[in-house]
Amino acid sequence: MLKKIPTILSPELVKILMEMGHGDELVISDANFPAERIGQRVVRADGHTAPDLLKAILELFPLDFYADYQYALMEVVEGDEVDPVIWQEYANIIKNEEPNAQVKHIERFDFYEQSKQAFAVLQTGETALYGNIILKKGVI
Repeated sequence: MLKKIPTILSPELVKILMEMGHGDELVISDANFPAERIGQRVVRADGHTAPDLLKAILELFPLDFYADYQYALMEVVEGDEVDPVIWQEYANIIKNEEPNAQVKHIERFDFYEQSKQAFAVLQTGETALYGNIILKKGVI
């Protein structure tokens, strides 16, 4: 055990966060995301919500303020009658850590393509629709 590392973060995930470099991206995905098909490295966190994991990750993970945006969300598909309330939860968590963080909304299939380039995909047990988020790693 180590001090000050949130217990919700697995050793495998902490290792991946440490290995990531400036500009690398981490996808925190919901339970429906095709992580195994898309991800180069997939870490599972079944039973944990995406907001809880996001909050814990941001205790260790600097966001990239050299980029135009620090995090990205998957756009709602046209005609889909969904209000992704989880987005506000994400925004509140991120603003608490990084008040100047900017968001980018990415069309669904473009989000999948960008996710293929991510350093890793963290698949959560999140059941909220449109619960996928990409974080860009910055510098300390």
